[in-house]
Amino acid sequence: MLKSDFTVVIIGSGFGGQCAAIECLRNDLDDFVILERRKFIGGTWSQNTYPGAAVDVQSPLYSLSFEQYDWSRMFAERDELKAYTESIFNKYGLSNKTRTQQNVTQVVWSEETKLWQITVNGNEQLYARFVINASGPLSTPVTPLIEGQDQFEGASFHTNDWDHSIDLKDKNIAIIGSGASAAQVIPAIIDNVKSLHVFQRTPHWVLPRWDIVFKPWQRKLLRVKWIYSLLRTVIYWLLEFRVLGFKYSRFILGLLGTRPAKRYLQSTVNDDELRQKLTPDFTIGCKRIIVSSTLYPALAHDNTTVHDKDDAVVKLTNNAVVTSQDKTIPIDVLVYSTGYDATDGIISYSVEGRNGAILSNVWADFPRAYLGTSIPDFPNLFIVTGPNTGIGHTSAIFVIESQMRYIMNCITKVVQEHKSTIEVTPNAEDKYTSMIHSEMEKTVWYDGGCDSWYKSKSGKVIAMFPGFSFNYRRMCNRLNLNDHIIKD
Repeated sequence: MLKSDFTVVIIGSGFGGQCAAIECLRNDLDDFVILERRKFIGGTWSQNTYPGAAVDVQSPLYSLSFEQYDWSRMFAERDELKAYTESIFNKYGLSNKTRTQQNVTQVVWSEETKLWQITVNGNEQLYARFVINASGPLSTPVTPLIEGQDQFEGASFHTNDWDHSIDLKDKNIAIIGSGASAAQVIPAIIDNVKSLHVFQRTPHWVLPRWDIVFKPWQRKLLRVKWIYSLLRTVIYWLLEFRVLGFKYSRFILGLLGTRPAKRYLQSTVNDDELRQKLTPDFTIGCKRIIVSSTLYPALAHDNTTVHDKDDAVVKLTNNAVVTSQDKTIPIDVLVYSTGYDATDGIISYSVEGRNGAILSNVWADFPRAYLGTSIPDFPNLFIVTGPNTGIGHTSAIFVIESQMRYIMNCITKVVQEHKSTIEVTPNAEDKYTSMIHSEMEKTVWYDGGCDSWYKSKSGKVIAMFPGFSFNYRRMCNRLNLNDHIIKD
């Protein structure tokens, strides 16, 4: 076996990459590198700088379990999350282990050398025994093709790459999309613009956000480790209760979800026509629930016009959008809030495993992986936040930390016993995937009456884990050797 450049290559510097790096350090695997395709480190909370960007899970839970932080509020805003990320990099010295502007274009397994060859920026090669992909499911933005797109002379950009050089004051703005990012942008800019046209394909269910700006005495209390841990635990179990509605009881879902959402819409939006446009025709939870106390007032603002699916954008001119009702609406700025390729595009680069197995071909029907993490014929490769690891009711970081237990059990098993490779068996992966999709049929994500980004082109729900997050952690805690092949 050739000497590798690194024992572990980690692709991506967001929370997944940070967790992987810290776990490597904890397990005396200092020979690793983080590859980040952008000019800066930190993932989502460094990349997303759009107005109003904030987390939609309570900050004490949406953080590393072993890294307490002095949060200023219950739902942290982007700048504070970025500062938290930077504090993690500084504490663990991760900047020295990170290479920026390293766009991975291909990863190929060599059965002869038992190494992964990682091609960066199209020409440079690195070699590693293990690869951990932590690029994240919300890293590849989707911009729809629209007739006349190249003719539009105004500013246009995706929320993922907000252009801060553009002053929105007294401008006519159009936003295509009405999901989670749009729900934060719209209230943040509405008082500054001349007009705002929101093009909504389908409305989302909205619940108010019970945010708290912590008072000085509350922050002082939360600096006490056991009090902080107690709050984190209480939040976790309150959120975990949601699974009962999403999977087991539509009565509970209606009681805790549909009814308060309808009451909130009724009490916040007075205009009957607008309220009708904003009323979903699917079961709450089928699409991502928007948690916002400012979205409805912004959509009801005098400057805002909401266009539903019957008045969609069909083409662009040099200075306007033209809708399916043949309306020509002059605009200065076009914002795409059109989401990410979070299912079929989980990994954006080519991956070639044993015997020429191509991951995109293996996933031709739909993405699948054992524990959402490992795949037969792709030894020593692990995917953070892979297929069916998304979580609709609690913190994604809880799932990431669960995956790390499995990943590190695999890697340390190979390293400590002087083996070469570990991979999941086809039977184990198939059994796990069959279980996932059987359980998924009981959930609102499967039969809630909507098409969402949770589903792949196959119609299968790929983004979500169909159950309690503690059950997922339980499966990750112990390495089941019967489910794996370990070779010398």
